[in-house]
Amino acid sequence: MDIGNPLDFTGRVVLVTGGTKGIGAAIAQAFLAAGADVVVCGRNAPDSLPSAQDREAVFVAADVRDPGSAAGLVDGAVERFGRLDVLVNNAGGSPDADAATVSPRFVEKIVALNLLAPFYVAQAAHRVMRTQGGGGSVVNIGSVSAHDPQPGTAAYTAAKAGLLALTKALALEWAPEVRVNHITTGLIRTESAASVYGADGGASVAGVIPMRRMAVPGDVARACLFLASGLSDYVNGADLAVHGGGEYPARYLAAKAANGAE
Repeated sequence: MDIGNPLDFTGRVVLVTGGTKGIGAAIAQAFLAAGADVVVCGRNAPDSLPSAQDREAVFVAADVRDPGSAAGLVDGAVERFGRLDVLVNNAGGSPDADAATVSPRFVEKIVALNLLAPFYVAQAAHRVMRTQGGGGSVVNIGSVSAHDPQPGTAAYTAAKAGLLALTKALALEWAPEVRVNHITTGLIRTESAASVYGADGGASVAGVIPMRRMAVPGDVARACLFLASGLSDYVNGADLAVHGGGEYPARYLAAKAANGAE
């Protein structure tokens, strides 16, 4: 990396899981714009790939919940580009589900995607990063649910809490060759936000966030650039909150509404 510009990723190779859409695509585009060669993955090929500055990400089909597929994904990236400098474990998510009635199969799938998959891909990436010049960086994309659970997210919350703990454990074991950090994301306005936050794409919930807006994917992408760059070369095992300050407590909002009504 150019000492004069720590955010220049020219010659570096970045793998973004779930990098074909939404937050993952924004992360991939940010690294492409910074000069990196970027590999993205998903179970199915997308109609279009993330691109920036006339450069496009490379797609590899993979089910990261499967250890063999996760290892093959990393091996494929290294075979194509010769190294792997940054892994962003972005793949994840879950629909809401009632904890009292949800099926064991549902729980297993959610935990596999949000906790086991990041472990499998990071493990494979570590085997490469630990022996190459410059080591490497792993960034795990987590959720505010790990700190502040919401109804309908029991399996997801447990998995994301596990991901945060896993980040800290791997940071202890893999330093100094490989740094491992975590981003806690809050409410994010993506293409699918309308179905979750309303037809206005989330404007109606912005009032509960101190920054007065929902995050956009680029906010998370820029945090990834920082954690993967030389600007954070002593940052390891950290949990970087990208949630605009969180959400105001319900009692505060209730009191504010009551005072406004007087």
